[in-house]
Amino acid sequence: MKKSAVIAIGGNAIQGPKELQTAEVMRKNLNSTARYLVQMLDDINVVITHGNGPQVGNLMVQQDRAKELIPPLPLDLNDAYTQGMLGYLIVEAMENQLLNYNLKRQCAAIVTQVVVDPKDKAFQNPTKPVGPFYDAKEAEQLAREKGWKMKEDAGRGYRRVVPSPEPLDIVEKDLIRELMEKGVLTVAVGGGGIPVLKEKDGTIKGVEAVIDKDRASSLLAKILDVDIFMILTGVDEVYLNYGKADQKVLKTLKVSDAKAYIVSNQFPAGSMGPKIEAAISFVEKTGRQCVITSLEKVSEAMEGKAGTFVIPG
Repeated sequence: MKKSAVIAIGGNAIQGPKELQTAEVMRKNLNSTARYLVQMLDDINVVITHGNGPQVGNLMVQQDRAKELIPPLPLDLNDAYTQGMLGYLIVEAMENQLLNYNLKRQCAAIVTQVVVDPKDKAFQNPTKPVGPFYDAKEAEQLAREKGWKMKEDAGRGYRRVVPSPEPLDIVEKDLIRELMEKGVLTVAVGGGGIPVLKEKDGTIKGVEAVIDKDRASSLLAKILDVDIFMILTGVDEVYLNYGKADQKVLKTLKVSDAKAYIVSNQFPAGSMGPKIEAAISFVEKTGRQCVITSLEKVSEAMEGKAGTFVIPG
């Protein structure tokens, strides 16, 4: 049987931080991304996950500007909206590259719901900024009228902050597993998935929150029991003292060492921290390795020749 992998692609694979926020830019970037990924498909069954933060933010700005004409949608619907859009664009890019390489592989994007706990402490302490910036007066009015928690953001204005709860289960997990095992290149858990609460009677209800996409990807990799969990980011390897004169590359990283480095603030919460935590979770659960590398090094990393390997121990 072919090996299996969950590959979490980073934000730059979709849209760079200084690029125009257009469909053309996203298509160009994803077409380049697909060229790197498609070359490994002969040997492996793949589920691709991705972020959606900038796209959700853009959508919320659009809705804010048009709120006098059309009421804005709740956050879980915006999660679904962007997950479907990006899933379509990724599938389009992969199918076009499969054609270029004369490879036959079906592709599918699954709008994915991720179960969270209503008692998660994140709901009492929202921290994840989303959507547009507001001035102090607007922020106060929104907090009063909508019950939003607003927070000042680095002198740029006020933004809404929402909970970022821990992902517990994936509603569509059996479907994703079936597609992967049949060799369908599957896109799932986009943007961390749509956060939902599961009621006692089994019904589900969307909740306004944001799930970290690396944690959701790690959960999916554990549920599917894949051979490889790969997190693609903006650097070829993980470093200690990153960006300093004494920075040091880590080719392998034991779980025990990774935990110690997190405690010593080597991996900031806003950048490498969630990726290392997601890797630790997968490795501890499965006893397998997680690879963190750049998109450009993905093929070499699959051969063990590039990237940082988070390993048991």
